[in-house]
Amino acid sequence: MPDFQGMRVTQGDYVPPRGIDVHRVQIVRHDDEMRLDRFGHIGWGGNSGFQALNLAVQFGAKRVVLVGYDMHLDAGVHWHGRHGGRLSNPTSANARSWRKRLDDVAGTLAGIGVEVLNTSKISALQNYRKVDFEEAINATA
Repeated sequence: MPDFQGMRVTQGDYVPPRGIDVHRVQIVRHDDEMRLDRFGHIGWGGNSGFQALNLAVQFGAKRVVLVGYDMHLDAGVHWHGRHGGRLSNPTSANARSWRKRLDDVAGTLAGIGVEVLNTSKISALQNYRKVDFEEAINATA
């Protein structure tokens, strides 16, 4: 997306075209804590939702609205369907682990003044206040 003017962030080996800035982050593998001490180094947490939340907090977010953090496989697959190729597909055990890791850091986030609102009506997360999407958006306005 060469015309995109916002910030670009990657954790991969992507080499951008000349003149396009990309901020690199490092995911600290098998670290299930919100990493707050070194900008650009984020906790693993087992899933990209955990990583995105960690990055948002590092960027200074004081309110985060979770959208689509269902954290279960009740439909039998990931929200986007099965992975193709050599990518593995999540199991129920994976989903339980994701839930635990995200729920476990709720106290850390609250302790540093970050409010996390969960707008997924079918979310299995327990430690974040559930609100309607509209309420969350109006609360941030």
